[in-house]
Amino acid sequence: MGDTEATVKSKKTVFVTVGTTSFDALIRAVDTQEVKAELFRRGYTQLLIQMGRGSYIPTKSEGGDETLAVEYFTFSSSIADHLRAASLVISHAGSGSIFETLRHGKPLIVVVNEDLMDNHQSELAEELADRKHLYYARPQTLHRVIADMNLDSLIPYHPGDATPVAKLVSRFLGFADD
Repeated sequence: MGDTEATVKSKKTVFVTVGTTSFDALIRAVDTQEVKAELFRRGYTQLLIQMGRGSYIPTKSEGGDETLAVEYFTFSSSIADHLRAASLVISHAGSGSIFETLRHGKPLIVVVNEDLMDNHQSELAEELADRKHLYYARPQTLHRVIADMNLDSLIPYHPGDATPVAKLVSRFLGFADD
């Protein structure tokens, strides 16, 4: 009977995306046994990684007892289907990926690429984390953020009034407030 319960267990997918960039530090972080074990402990069953132009190849896995199933790909014409199917999204800090995920109402951990110069993306991620719309991490803190996260504490993002975010983005890009 235990086998039947295991096969009935619902599929919970973590979708990782780096967009069109190369962000090997993020892919390496999600590929660690520590992160995968914590995701599995929290009930996730599959890890789908969109690795972009990166050179680091994650370890595939069929999944099974006490392990996540892991698949990866480089690019997709649209990530919308992957976002819809995800129970949790771990993303680079690109504004397009952030807002598309939030529009889909998915829990989100944004991981900032600290190798980028003049990283306005981290400021946007920090602001949205402060507003409790998402969690914010660096590759080296991802495991701790996953272990400590409480998805029920996140506040849904409602894109109705973009004025505060537009002012924030304008400020980061060096435009004067009107």
